[in-house]
Amino acid sequence: MAREQDENGFARIALPHLDAAYSLARWLTRDEHLAEDVVQEAYLRAFRFFGNFRGEDAKAWLLAIVRNTFYTLHKQNQVQRLHEPFDDELHDAPVEAGAEGDDPQTLLARFTDAQAIRTAMEALPDEYREVLVLREIEDMSYKEIAAVAKLPIGTVMSRLARARKLLRTNLQCADEGR
Repeated sequence: MAREQDENGFARIALPHLDAAYSLARWLTRDEHLAEDVVQEAYLRAFRFFGNFRGEDAKAWLLAIVRNTFYTLHKQNQVQRLHEPFDDELHDAPVEAGAEGDDPQTLLARFTDAQAIRTAMEALPDEYREVLVLREIEDMSYKEIAAVAKLPIGTVMSRLARARKLLRTNLQCADEGR
C-alpha cells in the first residue's frame, strides 16, 4: 500500500514537469535521443529518492536531478556532444500558412531568425546555456534557478547576464555573416 501511494504521489508531482525536464535535457545534450535517455535516468533517480522529497518546489527539484544526471553522465562520457540541428517539429509550435502577415518572405525571415537563435544558443557554454534555458524558456525565477543549479543567486544573475551578452554577440556575428 505504501509503495502504491509513493507511485501515485510521484506521478502526481513529477509528470507535470516532464516537458520542462525534456526541454532542459534537450538543450544540455543538443540531441533528442540523448535527452530522452537523460530524462529517463533522471526520473528513475527521482523515483528512487522520492522518499527524500520534502514538498519543496517539485519543478526545481526535478530539473536539478535532470541537470545533475546530465553532468554525471557527461563526466562518465556516456553523453556525447552531437551538433546536429535542433528539431523544429519537437520544439516549435507549427506556423500556420495564411495567417495575417505571414507571406512566404515573412515566414522565411522568421525561420531564419529562429535558426540563428538556436545556433547561437547551442554555441554557448553549458553553464550559460542552462541558466538561459531555465530563465527564458522555463520562466523560472532566479531563486528557482539557484536551487536547480546549486549556485548562489548572484552567480545565477551574473551567468545570465554573461549568457545574454554572449548570445547577443553570437547573433550579431551570425547576422554579419549573412
